[in-house]
Amino acid sequence: MDTVQIDQVRQFNRTVTERVGVLHDHYLGRDRPIGEARLLWEIGEEGQDVRQLREHLALDSGYVSRLLRSLEADGLVTVEPQPRDRRVRTIRLTDAGRAERAVLDGRSDELASSLLEPLNTAQRARLTAAMAEVERLLTAATVTLDAVDPDHPDAQHCLRSYFAEIQARFETGFDPARSLLPDAGELRPPRGLFLVARLHGEPVGCAGLKLPPGAPAEIKRMWVAPRTRGLGLGRRFLTELETQAAQQGCEVLRLDTNKALTAAIGLYHSSGFQEVAAFNDEPYAHHWFEKRISTPPFGD
Repeated sequence: MDTVQIDQVRQFNRTVTERVGVLHDHYLGRDRPIGEARLLWEIGEEGQDVRQLREHLALDSGYVSRLLRSLEADGLVTVEPQPRDRRVRTIRLTDAGRAERAVLDGRSDELASSLLEPLNTAQRARLTAAMAEVERLLTAATVTLDAVDPDHPDAQHCLRSYFAEIQARFETGFDPARSLLPDAGELRPPRGLFLVARLHGEPVGCAGLKLPPGAPAEIKRMWVAPRTRGLGLGRRFLTELETQAAQQGCEVLRLDTNKALTAAIGLYHSSGFQEVAAFNDEPYAHHWFEKRISTPPFGD
């Protein structure tokens, strides 16, 4: 890792934490630290599952429990078990909690204005554009890729979402019964691999890899949720699957795609894939791609 980049990240963190006031126990002039204030914002009008809230914010369960106890003691939230499963707890704002969040919203707007006020119009545009880019990159860095069984609920959620999307986008629709879908066994080690991307614990993408003995590796069912497109997940999937195929001694990586998926086609071209003649009878494919990959040296 580049030490200059690390130093820049640390300096950025110090500047931001000082400027937005998170170093103080009385965030935005209220009688609570930023952790409690952030929970009030995240709970929302409909309430929130404690476990989902914890995963979304990537916080330790003990720390979240302490924050909630403090907010509950102040009469700002209620924490109640769900009737059907008492292990699942739901947090809801009280009227006092909604009023407190409204005050925090107002003061947060004032803080944002104070950051922009000293700058001229061009500087404000540069700052807000830079903030949007930083947020996008930090979100991308938050996404995890995990190898899961293709029957895992998160994998099935992604596949259902993928099929629904291509059903709407393909000129002829999409019928899984007609497609050359790999069975689950082809995407389990040692015959294959299935990856799921998660953001704050929620599945937002998937990609499979077939590793047939004595034949090229093949990428199947790569999908990224619309809300996370632009984070580089497609390229990240391709890189990871190429690495996995190379580690298994594969020299060629293949995939096929439909003409409607223009963004995917552009990604494959820019990632070094070359268009080739059809190598299967997939009825929904219009383009077939191959890429020669390097096998890592022995011992890597």
